Amino acid sequence: MVAIDIKYQGQLHCTATHGPSGVRLETDAPKDNMGRGESFSPTDLVATALGTCMLTVMGIAANKLGVNIEGATVHVEKEMVSSPIRRIAALKVNIHVPHTLSLEHKQKLEDAAHSCPVHKSLHPDIQVPVAFTCI
Repeated sequence: MVAIDIKYQGQLHCTATHGPSGVRLETDAPKDNMGRGESFSPTDLVATALGTCMLTVMGIAANKLGVNIEGATVHVEKEMVSSPIRRIAALKVNIHVPHTLSLEHKQKLEDAAHSCPVHKSLHPDIQVPVAFTCI
C-alpha cells in the first residue's frame, strides 16, 4: 500500500505528497473549469499516469527481452466532454520507440503497454486508441 496525502490550498489548488518519497506535486483546475491552468489538473494526471505506466511496463518487458527502448516517448491527448457529466472521453496515445525492433519484440512491447495497470483500471467508456511506431 502507498499513502498519498493531499491538502487543498484554496483557489482550486491542491498539493499532494507521496508518502514513501516525500515528493510533492501541485494541481490546479483547468481554465475551462474555473481554474487558472497553472499546473496539471487531476484529469491531466490520469493521462500522465497512463503514459508513464505504459512506458514503465514496456521498460520491464524490454529488460526481460534484452531489448533497448531508451528514448522511447509517449504522447497522450486528453479529450474531455461535459455532457451528460464532465469526464474524460478519450486518451489518445502515440508510442514511439526510436529503435528497430523485430516483429515479435514489437508485438510483445505493444502487449505490455496495453496490459499496464492504469490502462486496465480506466472506465470502459474512456476510449484509448493506441498507435505504436518504431524505427
